[in-house]
Amino acid sequence: MSQHYLHRHLTPAVGEAQLQAYGQSQGVPPAPASDRLSAREIAFLGARDSFYLASLTEAGAPYLQHRGGPVGFLRVLDERTLGFADYGGNRQLLTAGHLRRDPRVALFLMDYPARRRLKIDGEAQVVSLADDPQLAEQLAPQAAGEVERLVRIRVEAFDWNCPQFITPRFTAAELEAQLRPLQERITALEDELQGLRRHPS
Repeated sequence: MSQHYLHRHLTPAVGEAQLQAYGQSQGVPPAPASDRLSAREIAFLGARDSFYLASLTEAGAPYLQHRGGPVGFLRVLDERTLGFADYGGNRQLLTAGHLRRDPRVALFLMDYPARRRLKIDGEAQVVSLADDPQLAEQLAPQAAGEVERLVRIRVEAFDWNCPQFITPRFTAAELEAQLRPLQERITALEDELQGLRRHPS
């Protein structure tokens, strides 16, 4: 766990829970500077086609939603900043509304085949297309639908989780890529069999 992420989440209550369960608790590290994304995180983020986004209501109630799109739709703008284009949905605007009062968000990203997961803490801002057309071009250069707003996220901390208990799952595209050589081999064998039937030795 990164030192900054640990500093943010290892609260006194967590220490109490550790002490009660294990007889000892971890010390809280001093507050370091905010985390910066490295090449490892940037590559991982660029390969994702979905993530989960948590925000907070004015009363502090957590709200979690799924965001999906083409691979790489969550873009790394720099080593401290992420962004994505927000399309029209059910018109509730829950997350957009929450961010008006509290910018704090958490992102949870999964790579099921490789059994990897990345957690990101940040602060998010809703940006209108008219206010930042350059950002709109970065986040939705060839939009498949009508982009209603942009979301820019300032990364504060992140952490990689261990792969324990992650069940591998595969998308249709991932399965197709894995099965393609087998299908090609089957087709070649069927052609060979047809040739033998036409010209038996």
